[in-house]
Amino acid sequence: MSRYRGKRLRPALLLLTGRACGRMTPAHHVLGAVVEMIHTATLVHDDVLDSASVRRHVSTVNAGWGNQTSILLGDYLFTKAFHLASSLDNVLACRIIGEATNRVCEENCSKAWSAASRPLRRGVSRRHRRQDRRPHRLLLPLGCALQRCDRSGRPGLARFGRHLGLAFQIAMTCSISSAMKGKPANRSDRRRTKKLTLPLIRLLRQSPAETASKCAHILRTSGNHKTRGIASLLHQTDALGYAKARAEESASQARAELSCLAPSPYRLMLETLTRSAVERNR
Repeated sequence: MSRYRGKRLRPALLLLTGRACGRMTPAHHVLGAVVEMIHTATLVHDDVLDSASVRRHVSTVNAGWGNQTSILLGDYLFTKAFHLASSLDNVLACRIIGEATNRVCEENCSKAWSAASRPLRRGVSRRHRRQDRRPHRLLLPLGCALQRCDRSGRPGLARFGRHLGLAFQIAMTCSISSAMKGKPANRSDRRRTKKLTLPLIRLLRQSPAETASKCAHILRTSGNHKTRGIASLLHQTDALGYAKARAEESASQARAELSCLAPSPYRLMLETLTRSAVERNR
């Protein structure tokens, strides 16, 4: 699995939060591994759901060994992570991990149901309500919970995680929509599976009827022409600029929530992460 190493953002957030709330403990390192294992498990399962053949420039597990092996591997990573978390003498940490994984499953079920039953034209608010079920907002309080410190800071950290997760997600959709960077044209992506990105939602909702109709037609057809056709339409509208502004707004909201932490180099690093979330493609 070493070829699939990513940014390891989630463990970094947990460790930085732990430092910002007090001293680091061995339990922080254990939970850092737990959250990364859970994240990797969700990626393995997502690649099966999306029929994806490439991730991070290498073949996916399902492309090399099939869907059955991929599902089993993802399940193994989940159970291994829970077993590792249960070795800690902290029930609250296990409860937060369990709630986070529940939200991942709820999100995937919601996306699958929406793709099968909803038309292409859908609201931005619906997308953001679904994003609120992502686990980012639950991981930050872990670093605080392990310190057994004042609980008053946990809601603010949860909101920080939510806003930061939104900023990263929206910034990523801008990259996908504008260049499909690092992904081959024949990859099964969000457009083919009707998992609409924020720029595409904006394009469908705000464009003249003729442009929106053309976009919907491209999205519904199969083939490798989608990236070029959709990119042309996106650059004719404010869709990418709108999405970028929403990402910057979420990042700003995340920074504001860090007032629950005392000033420190670790809080400063968390603030820097909110900026890198929206500047990652510059």
